[in-house]
Amino acid sequence: MRAIVFDFDGVIANSEPLHFRAFRDVLAEEGITLTEADYYAVYLGFSDAGVFQAIGAARDAWTPAYIGGLVARKAVRLEALERDVSVLFPGAAAAVRRAAAAVPIAIASGARGAEIRRALERENLVGCFTAIVAAEDTPLSKPAPDPYLRALALLRAARGDEIAASDCVAIEDSRWGLESARAAGMRTVAVTQTYEASALTGAADLVIESLESLDLAALARLCSS
Repeated sequence: MRAIVFDFDGVIANSEPLHFRAFRDVLAEEGITLTEADYYAVYLGFSDAGVFQAIGAARDAWTPAYIGGLVARKAVRLEALERDVSVLFPGAAAAVRRAAAAVPIAIASGARGAEIRRALERENLVGCFTAIVAAEDTPLSKPAPDPYLRALALLRAARGDEIAASDCVAIEDSRWGLESARAAGMRTVAVTQTYEASALTGAADLVIESLESLDLAALARLCSS
């Protein structure tokens, strides 16, 4: 195992409920109802722009510029919901530090970079990561492999050597994310913090309950199998 790449929302940060509330509030201002069930079943794993693009597909008035404005409004709402609150899952900070002490680590996420860094800075974790790939850093979002391929390129540049994708472990909470990492050639671990194991089995090489139970030796065995 040469590196570990984490998804952010749903893996490190328990921020999906806050993302849902922010999307729901902005869409309500547009006269659109977003249910929690629909958010988790249909839109989880999309970038912010991807959510609004999908919802606005039947609305000709939603130009790229208008969608950009919706994304900005959602970001403001999310920041207000997160203010002065830790959004990390229990044990996530300790798991990140353990992983960073063993191998280079990165983030490949559909969240905005400012949101990721804000949460990590609050917990003094930014320095643990060799690379952070956010929604604005790749032309395509998950389930396309672009976020993980970008993270791999940044890890290679930082290390100055050719790290093989198969020597990297991706940790995800959704099928979209697992498909993205697998398409990039990485080994995959699913955490059941967002979906039941039955929804992730088959897309992951290993399924665990949370980062609290992250076993670095088990991850290393994935790369040697």
